[in-house]
Amino acid sequence: MTPHVDLRPGIGKMPAMSRSILIADDDPHIRELLDFALTKAGYTVTQAEDGMAALEAAQARAPDLVVLDINMPRLDGLEVCRRLRAMGDTPILFLSSRDDEIDRVLGIELGADDYVVKPFSPREVTARISAILRRSGGQAAAAPAPASLITHGKLTLDTDGWTARWAGQEAALTVTEFGILKALAAAPSRVFTRDAIIDRLHGPGFAITDRTIDSHVRNVRGKFAALGGHDVIETKAGVGYRLGPCQGAVLS
Repeated sequence: MTPHVDLRPGIGKMPAMSRSILIADDDPHIRELLDFALTKAGYTVTQAEDGMAALEAAQARAPDLVVLDINMPRLDGLEVCRRLRAMGDTPILFLSSRDDEIDRVLGIELGADDYVVKPFSPREVTARISAILRRSGGQAAAAPAPASLITHGKLTLDTDGWTARWAGQEAALTVTEFGILKALAAAPSRVFTRDAIIDRLHGPGFAITDRTIDSHVRNVRGKFAALGGHDVIETKAGVGYRLGPCQGAVLS
C-alpha cells in the first residue's frame, strides 16, 4: 500500500541549521517520498538502497539521524542498527512493512529511538524525526551555557550535554533512553506511569506501546548494571517506574 502524502510547509524544520538525515530503504518510491518531505522541512537528505550502502554512507558522512527499513537486501535493518550502535549513538528511526511486535521490541533493544509502521504519513515520520533531534540537542546553541546537572546518589545527568554518568563513568545512552532517565530524575519521588513517560518524551497522544517503554527501561538498566548501577530504576508493580536510590545495591 502506497504511503499517503500529507505534508505541511515547515513541519519539523530546524531553523538554526540544516540537519542531515540518511534514509535506507530498498524501495525507491519510499526513499523519494521521504526525501521530498524531509527536504521540504529543511533537512539535508542522503539515500541508501540497502544495508551495506547505509553503513558505507554513515561512515562516509556521519548523519544526524538514520531512517532504517527493517527488511533490506545484503544487510537487514536490525543488523545495520547493531553495527551503527557499535560505532556510536546516532539516533535511529525504524521503518517496517508489518506491525510485528517482536521486530519492534528487538529494534528498540538494539538501540533504536523510535519505530514507524508502513504505510505511514510522511508528515508523521518528519514529526518524529524532529522530536528525536530536539531531544538530542538538534538545535544549535548560540553560546555555551553552564551545564545543568542532576545528581542522585552515584548517578549524574548533564542535561545540557545529554550525558549520563555512574560514579564518574559515562553510560552510553540513546536519546530516548536519556530522555526517560531525565524525566525520572527530575522528580525522583514520583512514580511515572508508562503513559506519563511517553507524554514527557513526545507530548500527549503520541502512539507508542507500553512494551516499547519497557524495552527502553530494560536497556537503561542493563547499561548501568554493567557499571555497577543495579538500582537506577525501580518498578512499581501495576503502576510504572521511578528513579531508584542509585547507590549500587542490587534490587530484589
